[in-house]
Amino acid sequence: MTGNTTMRWRLVRPVLLAACQLLAGADGVAAQLTGFTAASAERQRELESRFDAALHADSLREWMRVLTARPFYVGSPYNREMAVWLRDRFRAWGFDAEIAEYRVLFPRPRLRELTLIEPTQFRARLAEPPVPGDPGSAVEQDRLPTYNAYSADGDVTAELVYVNYGVPADYEELERRGIDVRGRIVLARYGGSWRGIKPKVAAEKGAIGAIIYSDPRDDGYFQGDTYPEGPYRPDQGVQRGSVMDLPQRPGDPLTPGYGATADAPRVSLAEAGTIMPIPVLPISYADALPLLEALGGTMAPPAWRGALPLPYRLGPGPARVHLRVEFDWDLAPAYNVIARMTGAELPDEWVLRGNHRDGWAMGAIDPISGLIALMAEAHAVGRLAAEGWRPRRTLVFAGWDAEEPALLGSVEWAEHHADELRRRAIAYINTDSNVRGVLNAGGSHTLERMVNEIARDVEDPRGENVLQRMRATGAVGGDTALLSGADVRLAALGSGSDWAAFQQHLGIPSLMLNFGGEAGGGSYHSQYDTFDFYTRFVDADFEWGVALARIAGRALLRTAQADVPPLRFDGFAHAVGTYIDEIVTLADRMRADTERHNRLVAEDAYALAANRELPYVPPSRRDAVPPFDFAPLRSAHERLAAAAAAYDAALDTRLARSSLDARASTELTRVLRDAERTLLREEGLPRRPWYRHQIYAPGFYTGYGVKTLPALREGIEERDWAEARAGIETIAAALARMAETIERATALVR
Repeated sequence: MTGNTTMRWRLVRPVLLAACQLLAGADGVAAQLTGFTAASAERQRELESRFDAALHADSLREWMRVLTARPFYVGSPYNREMAVWLRDRFRAWGFDAEIAEYRVLFPRPRLRELTLIEPTQFRARLAEPPVPGDPGSAVEQDRLPTYNAYSADGDVTAELVYVNYGVPADYEELERRGIDVRGRIVLARYGGSWRGIKPKVAAEKGAIGAIIYSDPRDDGYFQGDTYPEGPYRPDQGVQRGSVMDLPQRPGDPLTPGYGATADAPRVSLAEAGTIMPIPVLPISYADALPLLEALGGTMAPPAWRGALPLPYRLGPGPARVHLRVEFDWDLAPAYNVIARMTGAELPDEWVLRGNHRDGWAMGAIDPISGLIALMAEAHAVGRLAAEGWRPRRTLVFAGWDAEEPALLGSVEWAEHHADELRRRAIAYINTDSNVRGVLNAGGSHTLERMVNEIARDVEDPRGENVLQRMRATGAVGGDTALLSGADVRLAALGSGSDWAAFQQHLGIPSLMLNFGGEAGGGSYHSQYDTFDFYTRFVDADFEWGVALARIAGRALLRTAQADVPPLRFDGFAHAVGTYIDEIVTLADRMRADTERHNRLVAEDAYALAANRELPYVPPSRRDAVPPFDFAPLRSAHERLAAAAAAYDAALDTRLARSSLDARASTELTRVLRDAERTLLREEGLPRRPWYRHQIYAPGFYTGYGVKTLPALREGIEERDWAEARAGIETIAAALARMAETIERATALVR
């Protein structure tokens, strides 16, 4: 945490923790574990104690030192070396390990130029200089330039327009002010949405190029001291990153829906559909300063103004820039490291655990901080196996390559093995970057209870258990229900890491776990994400890495060892009910806002309020928001909630007195394995069929940000009333299918 949040935490922490400690007595260490009988829970706790004893911070430190010695992006020499090194570690720890290679499109820049040509002249540096005292920042061998992958080639010259964060609402503001970006180049600041949304919306609005910079208000000295004095982005720091149209689909652009093996058929670049149609380039705020200084026109709205020492103006012009980028458009090898330990009792039931292993530069936080936690878990599992233990279900560890370009490694492997995963996968557990702070947990709400139990059982590096800190932090944020013992709700997942193919395409219950909130993010996707940065400002003792290994390791082991897969449905039913209520409120609010807008248009009130010194475009009337019949959705949810309550109660009763026999357990596992699959729709979401899950998806205009019940929510938000009505029917049908599946599971338990 930073700033005021930290102060509030210090003030209320003692009272909140006292309350949480009282609650801990009610659900403390003797409490039942989801999916376990009392006897098997006791064995599980003993196993987890031995697992914890095998986790060592010194090992995490040494692994990070090795892995961050040189850049290891897709196709780099060190990437291949580290794939072999990681495979060999897994083998030494007792796993069957292999490298699964795919050939993916990964363009690298041949040429990058950005020049201000009017009213003054300036050539952007487009480079990150070394930082004194950090040898990692000075590594030149195999360094990747600062660029945005999957930008189009382009050589364009045009007037510049400042568009704030470059999201749809910002263009609405520009249109109200009579500013048109057609035929122009836009300058957007990072933040407000995922980076790929900025050029996507710019291209839809007619812009011919996009420049993205990190403003110091969001990511620099406004937040605190910059590197090396502090953890925030220095003036020459640049955020690299992909701008592929991720909301359409992730993965290799040339092999849509199937694995990018060496002999796979490939579509042309023109047919790919996810490559940005205009040239895009990221720059530092040092390079952005002369561009912003050269802009004229009206002042930007107050909320659009950053922290650079200048008046923020919108343009267009007189600033005129020349932007030129060119890429090689080559295929590169992606090396996924896959390690298996076959289950002793249920070898055809898989529990998957993944973290990506590629980075844009030195990659200490992103992704190595998460990868070393995964390695610690695998090493501890190997120690247990060496002592004679074997998992009940098969464990599959994955070090994904090519995540940074657009989840390429995990998507291609999942698409390649889709049929096998549908038959065997019980759950997928993901980590990525990890820093100090509070546990962030997101994913399928069927796993919510298990995550709460795990957080209750793991000590936080600050001294309380992890769940106490989660509850206290949530209460500080306004969720006072947590103080009465309610489960901490999982966040719904959008996009941005390797769970996407498993949850949103294949319907495998998935988790995303990491600690965060108490470290500056100024090294993100830059040359400054180094071992020295990490050990100075993030996790000097690697205690948060060990804590993550304890959390994710328990999720892995409990899913692997449980008598019955540890899924509960009350949290899922609660989440869906919340999402339905949100959408009803959204429709009501939009209806009222539309009526008010149309009334003001009719009265010409906008024209009376307009500043006559500014260009002004009178707004037009909006289509009225029609009434929606949410009854099918409500009815399906009521059935789902009743089925969830019945199953959870029946399972608790059954496991409290006895375990299921082998035949019933096998059949129940098959039904539970398919429960989340029932939420898929083969045709996918409107306009993007790769995303099949009807409950969770990345937003069409948010990228990483999630849209729950997306077919309905986005239909309303985008005023496509036919799409919204169809969404009600498809979501209701999905909920009915899941309710029926849960009812079958309840019958088996009873």
